[in-house]
Amino acid sequence: MSKIRICNTAEIPSNGMKEYDTEGGLKVLIANAGDTYYAYQGLCPHQEVCLAEGYYDGAVLTCHQHLWQWDITTGKEVGTLAEVPLEKYEVQVEDGEIFVVQSSALKAAQLFMDVSDDTLQRLDLLARREKYGSGGVLYNIGDPTDDLYILESGRVEFLIGRDGTSPAGFVLRKGEVFGWAALLENQERRIAKATSLEDSVLLRLNGEATLKALESDPVSGYLVMRKLSTLITRHLGSQGEK
Repeated sequence: MSKIRICNTAEIPSNGMKEYDTEGGLKVLIANAGDTYYAYQGLCPHQEVCLAEGYYDGAVLTCHQHLWQWDITTGKEVGTLAEVPLEKYEVQVEDGEIFVVQSSALKAAQLFMDVSDDTLQRLDLLARREKYGSGGVLYNIGDPTDDLYILESGRVEFLIGRDGTSPAGFVLRKGEVFGWAALLENQERRIAKATSLEDSVLLRLNGEATLKALESDPVSGYLVMRKLSTLITRHLGSQGEK
């Protein structure tokens, strides 16, 4: 975890919000509600629209582009349009200055969102942080499916097809899990190529070790596998395999 200074409390209007770019490239939205300050990802998880340009009434944040809404106190979805919560950062106020504590991308990953704290901590210990430059290849078609990945920052592109000739592809962003064949039986080789489009940081977890951690917590394991099945169905049904 890293602690980052964002601004002075006087810069944030009462029941208002403001966006900041940090030195590490993180976009942070700071919002005030009464005597409390909240910090969230600065871009909408839908299409990377700037959330500071949206609407905020002191309780609910609304993206102006497609009207996704979130509860400012929790980051949870409000209404029927928003499909995912906002990534929330811990806020610390010291001598009138606002700091945010950036936690592991595991906490932002929808696949692991309902995992117990103990199991999440166990997975965090398993995670290896890796950096890739623009154009760096994470894995190629035919590579072993030993590990899964969580994107912490940057962007990753997939080219799909067993023969490597398919033009189909898509781009993933922070908090998304990929390489999930490492959690499946009888999926020994990759059928996609993953490449970083810009400087990117990823968490890498061994699939076998991750499964053992989930097996020790059956409730969390069940919730992860249920979400995984939904994830696979959504991507394979519309865009191909990861």
